[in-house]
Amino acid sequence: MVPIFWLALRRGPKIGIFAGAVLGVVDLAIEPFVVNPAQFILDYPLAFACLGLAGFFRKPAIAGPIIGVVVGGTGRFLSHFVSGVIYFPNYAPAGMSPILYSAIYNATYMVPSIIICAAAIVLLQKSKTLNIYL
Repeated sequence: MVPIFWLALRRGPKIGIFAGAVLGVVDLAIEPFVVNPAQFILDYPLAFACLGLAGFFRKPAIAGPIIGVVVGGTGRFLSHFVSGVIYFPNYAPAGMSPILYSAIYNATYMVPSIIICAAAIVLLQKSKTLNIYL
C-alpha cells in the first residue's frame, strides 16, 4: 500500500484513486476470491481505490500524510468490512455477530498495515525533506 499512498500524496487524489483501483484489479489477478459482482467491487477496485484518498491530505508536511494514510487505510477497511458483513456472514463462528466477526477479521490485518504504512510514509517524507533518496 505504501507506493499507492506515496503516489497519492505526491500527485494528488485523482491519480492515487486510479492507481489504487488498478492495484485492486492486479490483486484480483494474483489472488482471486469472488462470490458476487458487488463483492468483487467492494473487495478489489473500491477497497484499493480508497487508498488514494490520502492525496487529499498532502499538507502539512508530516501530520497531513499520516492523516491521509489513516483515512485511506480506514476507507479500505470499511470496504472490506461491508463486504464481509454482506457476503461472508457464514464465516462467523456460531453465535457471533457477522458485524463483529468482520470487524475483528479485517482489523487484524488492516490496523497493523496502517501503522506500518504510516511509519514508512513518515520515513519517506523525512528523506524527501533531507534530500536523502532511498
